[in-house]
Amino acid sequence: MTFSKARITAIGSYVPEKIVTNDDLEKLVETNDEWIVKRTGIKERRFAREDEHTSDIGYKAALNLVESYNKSLEDVDLVIACTMTPDFKTPSTASLVQAKLGIKQTGAIDLNAACSGFAYGLHLANGLITSGLHKKILVIGAETLSKITDYEDRSTCILFGDGGGAVLVEYDEKQPSFLSYHLGSEGEKGKNLYCSDLSKSMFEEEIIKSDKFVQNGREVYKWAVTTVPKGMKEVLEKASMPLSDVNWFVPHSANLRMIESICQKTNFPIEKTLYSLVEYGNTSAATIPLSLDKGVREGKITNGDILLLYGFGGGLTHAGLIVRWNI
Repeated sequence: MTFSKARITAIGSYVPEKIVTNDDLEKLVETNDEWIVKRTGIKERRFAREDEHTSDIGYKAALNLVESYNKSLEDVDLVIACTMTPDFKTPSTASLVQAKLGIKQTGAIDLNAACSGFAYGLHLANGLITSGLHKKILVIGAETLSKITDYEDRSTCILFGDGGGAVLVEYDEKQPSFLSYHLGSEGEKGKNLYCSDLSKSMFEEEIIKSDKFVQNGREVYKWAVTTVPKGMKEVLEKASMPLSDVNWFVPHSANLRMIESICQKTNFPIEKTLYSLVEYGNTSAATIPLSLDKGVREGKITNGDILLLYGFGGGLTHAGLIVRWNI
């Protein structure tokens, strides 16, 4: 069992207004709704406006958190923005969100673990608060993947969308949220999922479009459906908890077929699994907070529930957390 003095106290989310359906994508590449749904489970996704960026999405998710839970952010002492699509190389997305929120007494850092990012961000927030270094941390998972997607790549462009979520993590030694964790990375497989801004490929013979996302979907799929079940076992063992105690499994919403395979391999019911991909597609670091907020708003997640969060993706990285929900 992980020693913790940190609790998740509020959550919010935001997605851009523009809805892009599978039929809309049919106008860009050779595809159709039936093909996309059969292979991914995705029906639509959201695209940011040209002048709407990751910091805007993170800011609006934080505002939604404030409105939903009547929270103040004035005493937040650290902002962690989990993203692989920052507005700039510098300043950080977290600093831009801090400025938009008008928080004066806070630090701000970006964390890039791609689709694992939000789980890593929660893990970092828990450690910093439990150690006594911080008291109140805003953790954001936000992406504008539409800005780095190659819309001539029919196997990849159907997957991604934009959106964001935010949670507050606060000091609470009596009702901590974090029960256990498991982290991992296999950097030697990073060539299967990457984005370069230098027109540099991770394959010598390959020519890529600078700033566009490159993915070997088959290899990432094989890695995920093998790695995640093992990681789930590890994080449960650290919590001394059987899988049957988990009320909700909240994996990264990469692909519904991938999630179904993970559930099948672990004998976990898909009916107790939360995902956000049907409406929003794969939003990388934003999928888990979007799934969580959706689950709360639909009345599925209730106080006292045990959640197993598992992020996996670029790096290749993965991160699992057992969390007791009590907002």
